[in-house]
Amino acid sequence: MEVVHTPEALADVPVGRLVFVPTMGALHAGHLSLVDRGRALGDVVVSIFVNPTQFGPGEDFEAYPRNLDRDLALLEPLGVKAVFVPSVEQMYGRPDGVSVQPGHRAAGLCGGGRPGHFAGVLTVVAKLFGLVRPEVAVFGRKDAQQCLVIDQMVRELHLPVALIDAPTTRETDGLAMSSRNAYLDPGERARALGLHRALAAGRALLADGQRNRASLVEAMMTELAAWTDPEYAEVRRVPDLECDDTVTGRVLLAVAARVGRTRLIDNFVLDLEPGGVTDAPLLDYGSMA
Repeated sequence: MEVVHTPEALADVPVGRLVFVPTMGALHAGHLSLVDRGRALGDVVVSIFVNPTQFGPGEDFEAYPRNLDRDLALLEPLGVKAVFVPSVEQMYGRPDGVSVQPGHRAAGLCGGGRPGHFAGVLTVVAKLFGLVRPEVAVFGRKDAQQCLVIDQMVRELHLPVALIDAPTTRETDGLAMSSRNAYLDPGERARALGLHRALAAGRALLADGQRNRASLVEAMMTELAAWTDPEYAEVRRVPDLECDDTVTGRVLLAVAARVGRTRLIDNFVLDLEPGGVTDAPLLDYGSMA
């Protein structure tokens, strides 16, 4: 496994079909599952870069966990071809440089409470795609809106990369794995299960035949507020993230909340079919899925 810090060194790494897994480090089992998914498709390159432009004022950019040696030790046995660790100076030149603005899928959800966040995400992903030049990129389904916003960029800018969304990796009690879980003390860790409970409440209503969006949102928000300081509970259509009064087809149940000082998100992606409710992917890239 090569560790490279410049685009020139990255270009010298011999790969076949290049599969890219972008991360901000602080790796956990969820990230490693993305690498495993990628290895089934080709030669994996992982990036580790804490992107300053996707953090807003007062957010946790400075406090975000960073431990490169630990991250590299976790990746070493996984057959990764290279780990790309660029500097901020390499990724961004002038502060008034080119940026990528998101489309309609960034409206609401995390885009509503974090202005400028998805512009930062798209700008860094576009830069990384240009430097790494992958055929395939793997993202985690936990960041559902992010996946769909990036998908819109790829499709509308005709970027030559196929996207895969890998299922969310969870603890045994259902908590979605996140680098920010490290901020939680034991009491907060217990309260954080409220996100999963809220999603489970929405799924149970869907399984019972409820299709009224307002009723689903109310039930999810009630459960979320019992455990956390809620930011939103939502039901959106996939992939365009529009709202329908009556939900059908493929839907995203999404929640965001603060537990202590920590902001957490989670979601379920579900297909509503005559035979029941089943887990579903976000993205459809034909045979690559």
